[in-house]
Amino acid sequence: MKSTLLLLAAFTVSQLVNAQTLPAAKPADAKMKTFVDALMKKMTLEEKIGQLNLPGSGDIVTGQASNSDIGKKIKEGKVGGLFNIKSVEKIKAVQKVAVEETRLKIPMIFGMDVIHGYETVFPIPLGLSCTWDMKAIERSAQIAAQEASADGINWTFSPMVDIARDPRWGRIAEGNGEDAYLGGQVAAAMVKGYQGTTGTYKNNNIMSCVKHYAMYGAAEAGRDYNTTDMSRLRMYNEYLPPYKAAVDAGAGSMMASFNEVDGIPATASKFLMTDVLRKQWGFKGFVVTDYTGINEMEAHGMGDLKQVSALALNAGIDMDMVGEGFLTTLQQSLKEGKVTTAQIDAACRRILEAKYKLGLFEDPYRYCNENRAKTEIFTDANRKEARAIAAQSFVLLKNNNNILPLKKAGTIALIGPLGNNKENMPGTWSVAANFAKATSLYDGLQSVLGSNAKLIYAKGSFLDDDSLFEQRAGMFGKSFDRDGRTKQQLLDEALAAAAQSDVIVAALGESAEMSGECSSRSNIEIPQTQKDLLAALLKTGKPVVLVLFTGRPLVIKAENETVPAILNVWFGGSEAGYAIADVLLGDVNPSGKLTTTWPQNVGQVPLYYNHKNTGRPLAEGKWFEKFRSNYLDVSNDPVYPFGYGLSYSNFTYSDVKLSNTAFKAGQTITATVTVTNTSKTDGREVVQLYTRDMVGSITRPVKELKGFQKIDLKAGESKTVSFTIGVNDLKFYNSDLKFVAEPGDFKLFIGGNSRDVKEASFKLL
Repeated sequence: MKSTLLLLAAFTVSQLVNAQTLPAAKPADAKMKTFVDALMKKMTLEEKIGQLNLPGSGDIVTGQASNSDIGKKIKEGKVGGLFNIKSVEKIKAVQKVAVEETRLKIPMIFGMDVIHGYETVFPIPLGLSCTWDMKAIERSAQIAAQEASADGINWTFSPMVDIARDPRWGRIAEGNGEDAYLGGQVAAAMVKGYQGTTGTYKNNNIMSCVKHYAMYGAAEAGRDYNTTDMSRLRMYNEYLPPYKAAVDAGAGSMMASFNEVDGIPATASKFLMTDVLRKQWGFKGFVVTDYTGINEMEAHGMGDLKQVSALALNAGIDMDMVGEGFLTTLQQSLKEGKVTTAQIDAACRRILEAKYKLGLFEDPYRYCNENRAKTEIFTDANRKEARAIAAQSFVLLKNNNNILPLKKAGTIALIGPLGNNKENMPGTWSVAANFAKATSLYDGLQSVLGSNAKLIYAKGSFLDDDSLFEQRAGMFGKSFDRDGRTKQQLLDEALAAAAQSDVIVAALGESAEMSGECSSRSNIEIPQTQKDLLAALLKTGKPVVLVLFTGRPLVIKAENETVPAILNVWFGGSEAGYAIADVLLGDVNPSGKLTTTWPQNVGQVPLYYNHKNTGRPLAEGKWFEKFRSNYLDVSNDPVYPFGYGLSYSNFTYSDVKLSNTAFKAGQTITATVTVTNTSKTDGREVVQLYTRDMVGSITRPVKELKGFQKIDLKAGESKTVSFTIGVNDLKFYNSDLKFVAEPGDFKLFIGGNSRDVKEASFKLL
């Protein structure tokens, strides 16, 4: 057994955090405190509680801000902010009510679900994570903030940093995959992109709201809003790190999750909201519920609205989204001694501080510049960057005989229900998108091909044979219009188009709203009617390229075995059509790598690379052995492992060289490989570093991502890539929840994905 000598001695997590947060307040913080103190002395109890209320925009339309129902509540001091109200004109009118028609003239905060872009839409977050390019991800958030702030918005309910290992869960599309380390890197990049890096909000920065705190991505059975139940060890080591990374990056606010944790809905979890978030991590911002999160605790069986509202405040919730439980019950709970004045004051203070940091007390209209709204939204420059970033997010899953890239010549048949549907290209949670300005794959291919090749299109099939399912999968303006043709008529048209072509591009998969919130699926295969179409196209004998649209890992074992080329394109945003065409036609070399493991069938779920061994592990390379941890009917292997992604280039890795085979606290070692592009095509490769702790005081994963670098390699070029490993890279939370590194043996792996790696060994002394 490895020594349990703790390199961090006897410090607990909370002691370490507190030790790091003791420095005296900055002058700016002292100035803010003086201002907020003075303001709160003037506020009545009703006005303080009003700041905790976040209704939706309701019935507010241009010209009715003052006399709407919401407008009346604002005048009465009963509203702290609004969300999902869009445009400078509307927001300015509402803000005017707050600062000119209320007693204390306190400005409001305006939020929106700016999830992966504003009007210029970037790939869905799961797709963005597959770029493994933190600068590009930060830039996408920066552009989103620029556009949203130009339209009056100063707060976004993003990033979503939930770790998800069950692709049945639709909201996996909104997150960054299955790995806590990579998820933390993305979380920090998004926060910096939204808020800026100076610590002071400019008028083109917006406040981030990290969600969903916490463990929402581990909902049982992948069913949305469902129960989460896990050990504290798993929380701290595998699920909490991305939230903490966002806090460390300076996130201004957090959102409580819908699920329960340890038998208590997160909205009422003092453990999460106070013990971990504030005491251990030192978070100074405010916490908002998710939509009606307080009210929903009644259905959880936690009490009536008054009881659950008191539970939420006691736990550390500051702002009530939509439910108005705080607004209607806290005064009575205060009289009954169920909550305290100090708790109400603390929540109010945090919200006022957020408004102060955003500069709203200095200028309530600093985000209401009509000229910015006209000149900084959906610009050509922003669209150009969105197109380039989208192309980086696509993952080439298969490319037999180098079918891709396609030649810009001959006749290309584009077939499939997603081939000429621009409304679905932005993906789920694209609430500010102008679908009329989105680009379909057909339009993108036509634009990039020009007159060099002939492009023909046929729909080929329905999205799904079940018209009611298709309606559920086509919400929010992303429908698939059925024109009265039968399934056979659609297929006949597709086969006629295929007969005229040199190559077939099959645009198949999910619609945008087949993933996202409340879009859990028990069957994560391509809908059967589309599979029938694909089978018919393969029978033609023509080369077939599957362009796969999805918001989650899909079960495509059969497609992987039969289709010669597969390009997974997620949902690439407003410029998706152009970006996909760029990759299909070779103007961009694909470089995306999966941030999730793709199973052979849904029965393998949850399947993830950084699992732990059982006491009876299956030997490597074997399918089945009796009395070992395996299945009777399928191997333990995925179709595609975490970190996987092909390129039009070929890369080889040298053996790993270590600067030393042992080191101790305060020292480091360097691991080096040489990566060579052996092809005739310039390309980009994500070089990935993993470690394994061979013996621990608790069981440890078989691999853990600890670093990565995305490098450019010209044809025939070699580059030396180095990683420095220190004690901090080897730490984990032990059974006492102390963050430690334990001396002993380690393995180190470097490669282009989590499976195909070069290996070395070292010791921590």
